Amino acid sequence: MKLKIGVMGSATGFLSKAQRNLAYELGRAIAENDCVTITGACPGLPLEAAKGAAGAGGLVVGISPALSEWEHIHKYDSPVECHDVLIYTGSGLMGREVVNIRSSDVVVIIGGRSGTLGEFSIAYDEGKLIGVVLGSGGITSEIETIVRIVRKKTGARVIYGNDPHQLIRRLIRCFSRAPQKHASVHEEMQPAVKTFSRK
Repeated sequence: MKLKIGVMGSATGFLSKAQRNLAYELGRAIAENDCVTITGACPGLPLEAAKGAAGAGGLVVGISPALSEWEHIHKYDSPVECHDVLIYTGSGLMGREVVNIRSSDVVVIIGGRSGTLGEFSIAYDEGKLIGVVLGSGGITSEIETIVRIVRKKTGARVIYGNDPHQLIRRLIRCFSRAPQKHASVHEEMQPAVKTFSRK
């Protein structure tokens, strides 16, 4: 099966051209490495990533908070473009976050505010391999501090990088070394948290 990489980031608020370009390149990098892009099927940076992945011929899956396409468009004001598949969870914005994270083998944080912080927290608690796009604004500038404060052994691995293409390649290499060993909250013994440098 192809590796599924979830993109979590700012859906609303002002987004600069530089932020949008980073998200677009992130999606393109995922597709060019033959991985599936998963988003929250929302506007903003996740949509830019979906555009980048779709433009590079990649498969894009959106995890919607809605019950139907009509609700997705009209209640949540969310896009259908650039997504090959939309999964309607009917779980609302907060409930959708858990499905989003659990559907992803690897999670990448870009920009983001409280919702993205929630997704990072779920991914961290569930021992996911997490990438952080530095220079993308929002909570990404605070993730290293949050990880130091939390000091919780979940098995999560966090890798930081400024270049989306290099970051995706590093995440794929890391995951491929031991894909079955990424920790789960259901395991009794949890390995120590490993935080990787930006290099």
